[in-house]
Amino acid sequence: MKNKIQQLISDSFQEIIDIRRHIHANPELSFHEYKTSAFIQQKLTEFGIPFDNNIAENGVVGYIRGKKPNKKVVALRADFDALPIEEANDVPYKSQNHGVMHACGHDAHTASLLGASKALKHIEGELEGTVKLIFQPAEERLPGGASLMIKAGVLENPTPSGILGQHVHPILEAGKVGFCPGMSMASADEIDMTIYGSGGHGAMPHTTVDPIVITSHIITALQQIVSRNCSPIIPSVLTFGYIQSKGGTYNIIPDAVSLKGTFRTMNEEWRFEAHKLMTRMATMMATSMGGKCDFDIAVGYPFLINDTNLTNRCKEAAIEYLGKENVVDIPQRMTSEDFAYYTQEIKGCFYRLGVRNEARGITSGVHTPTFNIDEEALKVGAGVMAWLTVKELASAKI
Repeated sequence: MKNKIQQLISDSFQEIIDIRRHIHANPELSFHEYKTSAFIQQKLTEFGIPFDNNIAENGVVGYIRGKKPNKKVVALRADFDALPIEEANDVPYKSQNHGVMHACGHDAHTASLLGASKALKHIEGELEGTVKLIFQPAEERLPGGASLMIKAGVLENPTPSGILGQHVHPILEAGKVGFCPGMSMASADEIDMTIYGSGGHGAMPHTTVDPIVITSHIITALQQIVSRNCSPIIPSVLTFGYIQSKGGTYNIIPDAVSLKGTFRTMNEEWRFEAHKLMTRMATMMATSMGGKCDFDIAVGYPFLINDTNLTNRCKEAAIEYLGKENVVDIPQRMTSEDFAYYTQEIKGCFYRLGVRNEARGITSGVHTPTFNIDEEALKVGAGVMAWLTVKELASAKI
């Protein structure tokens, strides 16, 4: 069976590349992936795979029903939205949509799943159960396409025993995959904060309430929420990536300052306690300095936990498919993913797909305008996903 899958993937390899390049050249932002969704439906139709569409608007779910379809159900997931980034790569398949780019590898995720789907369809009669193919929009924007698809019933009728997903990993060489059982990725919340004061001439600060000075104190103090209120064994990160005054310049103290930031952790109890502490600290400090603070937290994705047994089985299956030298252990990350919503509902395994090729200069990280992948990774991405599915279905208890 392994040799059969490897041959099927090899036979379809150029098509998988073409799929990835088409999606890459035609990126669409979260909640606007209409053409990408239609393209996925077109490919599933070509492969003879039945599907449901219009799930959470642009989501698509395909079905491959093997012998004894009720014996076990395994779900596979790929996302397909892009980011608001202008691509800087000089490649034939460069983004044709100004200011929009597949800078996080979702084009590769979808191409890999479509490639795996085609291979699994060819061996449908030999599969011990049903494969649910989840093509998900809007991973990059809250509330996350995963949460919307779950609300729409994507994990019902039939309910999978587990779900597999993969993500490009530019740190890891193409040809390799990485696994992290247990707690794998952090929750992520978005912070919007506005500090109000009373502006005026920069030479006469005593006649103003300076929101920039207030802001500087609040930013420094909020770091103590992590360093002095959180147990050191709980990973936590608080970062502000945007600060903008409203009306200030060299010699003008503004009336207000706006900030945007992210708070991430791997403990749900501490997560919401931190929300209260940050809100109280920021608002009380602003008040004590004569200003006012509006502090808003948009609760984002939960932490992602890989089921230990499922992930260990997948790791062993990947070793069987790729060889031990091409399967590595990877550490926890403070990045986040809305795949986490699935792992809160059913057993999940979210693993990493190496896409790096230093000899070809393919080394940029995700969310950058020069991100790219070594397309040889697509052969691994599609093949491993198909093989893990076969092994999981075969592990069903009679």
